[in-house]
Amino acid sequence: MSSAGDAELVAYRRRTLDLYAAITLLMLLGIGVLIFYVIRLGPLTSPGAERSFGFGISLMALMGALVFHVADRTYRVWPLGRRFPPTRPAQITRAGWVRFLKVLVVVLAAAGIAYLVGGLIA
Repeated sequence: MSSAGDAELVAYRRRTLDLYAAITLLMLLGIGVLIFYVIRLGPLTSPGAERSFGFGISLMALMGALVFHVADRTYRVWPLGRRFPPTRPAQITRAGWVRFLKVLVVVLAAAGIAYLVGGLIA
């Protein structure tokens, strides 16, 4: 009885992996087509080209996120089972808040400097 159940589970896992592989392949193919489209679009000064370029880039990002999600699901959760337990979140401490605020100040300062330099160059 258990060998029939194990064979069914193996077949189910193989079918699920085939589905994940097909989704990943199709998304990578879609990203390739969008890259070709964005390159072939030409100058962004023509009417509608900026919007088209933005749609192409956003779709590439969306497809990349889907590929990452499928790969993550394949290796971490059902039906293959967890290979390693998830890490527990750390406690929120005052030192953590201080580190977060320091990083935030540096990022905001860098953004401000980039904005000023961009204004001077343009």
